[in-house]
Amino acid sequence: MTAVYIQDETELDRLLETEPLLVVDCTAAWCGPCKLIAPLIDRLAVEYSTRVKVFKLDLDANQPVAKRFGIRSIPAVMFFQQGKLAETMVGVKSYEEFSNAFDKYLA
Repeated sequence: MTAVYIQDETELDRLLETEPLLVVDCTAAWCGPCKLIAPLIDRLAVEYSTRVKVFKLDLDANQPVAKRFGIRSIPAVMFFQQGKLAETMVGVKSYEEFSNAFDKYLA
């Protein structure tokens, strides 16, 4: 099981309304660093599957989302709590850095 792609902003908004904790990995097919963290995000999606919904979002196909949340560089992993953006982690991070962030919002 891997993190599933959100198709568009409408789907994202629906998830923000229904999920208490949502993690969105903003990525693009041409982005080398995005490919580096992809396996980590997939691993987190599996390990936290019962407590956190983890998704990916192709920013090339979703420019309005990038603009809305001020994403200027990728990879960018957004953490939403109760539908509100709580944190954005930009750049390549270690598995531990990502899991610590997950744990912080689950505490």
